[in-house]
Order: sequence, then C-alpha cells, then structure tokens
Amino acid sequence: MTAAFADTIFALSSGALPAGVAVIRLSGSRAIEVASTLAGDIPSNRKAALRTIRSRNGSIIDRVLVIGFPAPNSFTGEDCVELHLHGSRAVVSAIYDELAQIPGLRLAEAGEFSRRAFENGKMDLVEVEGLADLIAAETEMQRRLAVEQSFGGQSALYMDWAARLTRCRALIEAELDFADEDDVPGSVSDRVWAEVGDLYLEINEHIAFAKAGEVIRDGFKVVIAGPPNAGKSSLLNALAQRDVAIVTEIAGTTRDVLHIDLDMEGYLVRFFDTAGLRETEDRIEKEGVRRAQLAIEQADLIIQLEEIDSRSKQNPTAGDIEIIRVGSKRDIHGPSPAYDLCISSQSGEGMEELRLAILERIRSLWTGSLVPNRARHLRYLKDASNFIEEALNGRELDLRAESLRAAASSLGRITGRVDVEQLLDVIFSQFCIGK
Repeated sequence: MTAAFADTIFALSSGALPAGVAVIRLSGSRAIEVASTLAGDIPSNRKAALRTIRSRNGSIIDRVLVIGFPAPNSFTGEDCVELHLHGSRAVVSAIYDELAQIPGLRLAEAGEFSRRAFENGKMDLVEVEGLADLIAAETEMQRRLAVEQSFGGQSALYMDWAARLTRCRALIEAELDFADEDDVPGSVSDRVWAEVGDLYLEINEHIAFAKAGEVIRDGFKVVIAGPPNAGKSSLLNALAQRDVAIVTEIAGTTRDVLHIDLDMEGYLVRFFDTAGLRETEDRIEKEGVRRAQLAIEQADLIIQLEEIDSRSKQNPTAGDIEIIRVGSKRDIHGPSPAYDLCISSQSGEGMEELRLAILERIRSLWTGSLVPNRARHLRYLKDASNFIEEALNGRELDLRAESLRAAASSLGRITGRVDVEQLLDVIFSQFCIGK
C-alpha cells in the first residue's frame, strides 16, 4: 500500500446540497473505527443501523443511517462506511468538521475512491471509465453504452482477445524451444495463423465501429448550412421549440455558430446554426462564414438548407460528409422535387420527415454491440491491429511471436493490466470528489 493509500479518506458521495439525503463515504483501515467513534457500534454485516452522531462537546449533530462494508466486500476493496444523513449544508459541514479533527483522516481527492477500487482489483480501467460515463450519462443510449463498459462486458472482450494471442504465442514458442520433442508439432501454421487471422478481422471490425462510440458518447453533430435568409435560424428554433437564434428578414443576422443539444429517442444530437454562406466584404460576417465552414468540416451530417425556388450560389464543401438537401418555406412555395426534403419551420410541414431522416443516419451507426468509445481505447486497438498485421506478414518465427506479445500488451494497456501508471493521474482526475 502506498503512503497515500495508508490514509483513511472521506467525502460527500451523493449529489449537490441541499438534498433530502446526503451520503458521506469513508474508506481505509480506520473507517469502521472512526465511524464507531462518531456514532457508536457499527454493524459489520452490511446492514443499516440508525445512530446518533454527536460533536466533541456532546451536542447532537444528526441522526443517521450507518452502513459498514468490511474489506474486501466494498466498493474500494478496503473497509468502508457510509453515513446517510439529512442533506443540509449545515449538517454535512458539521460532520466534515468532526472528521477533519481525527488524525489520519483527510478529504478524498478527485476520483480517489475509484482509484483505490482499481488498485485493489475491484475494477479495471475500462470499467472505471465506464462508471464515469454512467454517472455523466444524459441520454438512454449513453446509459446503455456505459453499462456495457462499466459492468465488464467490454473488458471481457479485450481480455479474451489478449488470452487468444497469448495461447497462439505459446504454441509458436513451443515450436521454437522444443522443435526436437515428439509431442510438439513441427509446424504451428495451421493451428495458429488461421486463429490470428480471425482475431485480426475481429479487432478491425471492432475498430470500424469507433465512430458509433464517439457519436453515442459525444453526440451526433448536425450542421445547418446554406445561404443567408434560407431559414437556418428558424429551423434551429423549430427543432429546439424555443427561440435560440435571432430571426429577422435582414440577411446575415447570424454571425457566429449557435448550437443546441437535443435528446432524440435516446440519442444526443447536437444541431449547429451557422452564418449564411456567401461572398462578403463585412469583416465580422466573413469571420462567421469561416467559422461556418469549420463547423461543416467537423460535422457528422449536413443539412444544406435553401429557400425553395432560390438556388444557392455557394454550397458547403464537406468532403465525404453526407449532405441532406432541404428546401425551406414549403408553406409559401409548396414542395419541390429538387430537394431530398421540403419543410416549413413555421407550419411544421416536413419536420417529422426531417427528424426521421436524421435518426435513420444515427441508427445505422450503432446496433447496440460493444464499441470503443474513447480515443485511448482506439489508439491501443490500432496498435494491437498493427502488431498482428506484422506477425501475419513476418518471416522469422521469433519476430512474429514478439509481434503477438506486443499486440497482447497493447490490449492489456486498455484494461490497465499492463504498464499504465502514467495514465492513472489523468484518468482519475476526471472524476468528481466523492467518486
């Protein structure tokens, strides 16, 4: 145990105050002893007990529920105690004052409970990151993705791949070391390289779904682009069902990129309203057009909006990004076959069709399967894929075996089982205090 982990720590682990109930968590070798000092005898069988907490001068602070979690059957793997108290700032502050006076106790740092759980083998890094995502989840799909990650499904996949690589490498090294023994096959190519090839395809298929993980976690970015006065801001307001952007008949009203986040059937969709695309000498509007083009380049989908019967002279350039051509002000001009969809932000005509078209694009990205959803995971998965490719294309058997070892090591870095000490401070610092 490190010097830092020798301390017993405490922190508020529930939500912002005031609240109906606040939960203060203690973890460390002195957690049960300290809780007993504050509240009397603590049940050791993980059952709740009603106790009175008093200050040093004997006055009552609060009546609380106390639950003890003896090691190793606790969140951190250490002795833990939870104090469930009335969630006022005054009560929590008073108990903090009492705890701070006890030698060997200190306030937990950001993510320290989760870090202790990792260090004590209660969770791996993928599960830790999944827990952070589960706490932060705002949509149903974010919750589903985080559950797969935080409850071990994704870790099991990566560990299975690493174990298969290790078995293949063991067969290769057996041939290298014991080639003269009768019970070792003279060639492992049929047994090993077909398995390695299958694994290579599985990992690359998994990598191909990285975009889905990014979209679920960070949102699907839809940019509304087009000429001035095409109705872009009106469309944004109609989607948000409130006035987000200023709408006037004056061309060039929008000078910056505005955005709203919407929950569309469990998916986070981020809509961006951009400045009208046109040639201009106005310095501010020119900057708005530059920012609009930057947003377009970072989009997952572009809605190219034009007023029906008024063709744009400057279209968005978006490379391989899909574009839906939408005609606006359908209530004035009527529908037109020149567009993929025709809508009216005022009357609502075509708005449901636009919403379904956007959802269709998002659903095509993710089928609910396990996907990498962090840049760190993707980096090590690509490393593993590259090492396996080296092994498949190599000539010398010992070098090919070493490539398989490096691939397994890359997978181990995702879960934290191999050489990740330098990552820990970064990962756990993203947690709030108390988690």
